[in-house]
Amino acid sequence: MARFVYRMQSVLNIKQQTENQTKMEFAVAQNELNEQLDILDEYVSRKARYLEEAEELRNEDSLKLQDILDNQYATAQMDVMIKQQSMVVKQYEDRVEKIRVKLTKNVQERKMQETLKEKAFEQFIEEQKQEEAKENDQRSSFTYAEKQKED
Repeated sequence: MARFVYRMQSVLNIKQQTENQTKMEFAVAQNELNEQLDILDEYVSRKARYLEEAEELRNEDSLKLQDILDNQYATAQMDVMIKQQSMVVKQYEDRVEKIRVKLTKNVQERKMQETLKEKAFEQFIEEQKQEEAKENDQRSSFTYAEKQKED
């Protein structure tokens, strides 16, 4: 019996490699995004601590003007840092989304190649069945002809 050889196997292999590379890119981009989100969360929690400290400074018996001003400056700085980090996070989110779209496309292309391979295999099996049926018919005809000669 003949062996099935998919003539576009190299294309399928390339599609699989491309998909795997894109998966790696996606994982790296997602990790980088998570790191940037952690930084943003740290800035937000630091600002919350500054706001708590400001409340405590205002509620003390003796007001320390320099400490209050320093706290206000630190809070304002955190606002700037949070705004900048939010823009950085947005850039990383856009990058992750771009890679996700690329990955989706690569998966679709690979699946299309696998579908083509499956159809080619089904066609190969059908051709093998037809070939086998043809050989059986020829054997039957030959056997029938031999029996007719003997009679």
